[in-house]
Parts: sequence; C-alpha cells; structure tokens
Amino acid sequence: MALNSQNHKDLIKLLQVSRETIASLNLYEDLLLENNRKLNLISKSTENILKTRHILDSVQVIDFIDKKSRICADLGTGAGFPGIVLSILFKERKYPIRIDLYEKSPKKCQFLSQVVKKLRLNALVLEKNVFEQKNLEAGTIVARAFKPIQSIFEIVTKNFKNFKNIILFLGKNGKQTLLDASKVWEFEYKERKSVTSDDSLILNIKKIRKKI
Repeated sequence: MALNSQNHKDLIKLLQVSRETIASLNLYEDLLLENNRKLNLISKSTENILKTRHILDSVQVIDFIDKKSRICADLGTGAGFPGIVLSILFKERKYPIRIDLYEKSPKKCQFLSQVVKKLRLNALVLEKNVFEQKNLEAGTIVARAFKPIQSIFEIVTKNFKNFKNIILFLGKNGKQTLLDASKVWEFEYKERKSVTSDDSLILNIKKIRKKI
C-alpha cells in the first residue's frame, strides 16, 4: 500500500493532534499488538503497517462525523476501527459524542473494554449482533470492513432510528457496489478518495430509503 507524496502530506495534516492524543494512539497500538498474538484482532500481515492500514485509515473520516450526533455507532468494530480511533479524536476535540462499539465476539469485546477503560474514552462496548437489535439510536453510523453496502442499508433502516448519516469505507469494487445499490435504494452521498489507498473510497451517505 504505497502512499504518494500528496497522500503523505494529507496524512501528516490529519494527525496534527496533541502529544496526549499521540500518546493515546500509541498506547492503543501497543495494546493491540500485545493482544493480537492470542486474540487475532488484525491480520498478522498488517502489524508492520498498523499506523497506515488501520489507524490513519480510521482518522480520515473524522470530518464526515455529524458533530451534532449524541451517539456514533460503529458496526462490527472488531479491534476498534474506526470507533476507538474516533473516540480518541473526539476526546481531543472535546466532542460530546459517545461511540457505541458493536461487536459480537466476546474476546474482542474484552479487549475493547480494556482499551476504553485505560484511555478513559466516552465509548460503550456492546457485545451484540447488530442484526438482531431493534430501535437503536445513533446520529452517525460508521462501518469499515463489515458487510456489503446493501446489507448495511437494510440494517440501519430497519434497526436504527433518527440517524443522520452513514460513513462507509469501500474497496476497489466500491463504484460498482454503489451503482448496484442505487438500483434498489435512493440516497444522497458525498465521496472522497481514501488517503491510504488509491483503490478505496470513503462515502458519507444520507437520506436513505428503499425504492418502491
């Protein structure tokens, strides 16, 4: 995942944060690598590029967050991407937004709870299958490496209420999956090329409804 010079500048700009926040991100990284040996939180092949592949990839969506959200839900957060990273940034920027981390794996939830406690984050770890929940609340919903876009649309329209926007990370087939979704769903969106991969997109989606 080579970064061109412009991407590198973008990443540096994204990480203009306090020393305290850098320390929190570094501690999170240390905890993740330490626990990865027994919990398989991320692919071993991405350990050496953790800052770019996972942390910086998560950072780049901060400007898409609806600042009026009381709750931001991270669907299938796994090791905490992007939810834990966003929560660290919310703390830095003093955003009064709680991150709800949905993850059905008990082991991953134990790890997430450890991180939330150590970093004193405004986050709630929810050991739940989000497919089976109803009447959930969140102003902003984020999903990274979770489910296909149309499955996510089904989940959020059926299981969440009063959400304002959805932020999705799409891979190299993102354009096609977006086109396929537009045949079944109506929605408004803004797109931005990922700063960590030329093949990926970040989408901010609003006003979703299924076509009749």
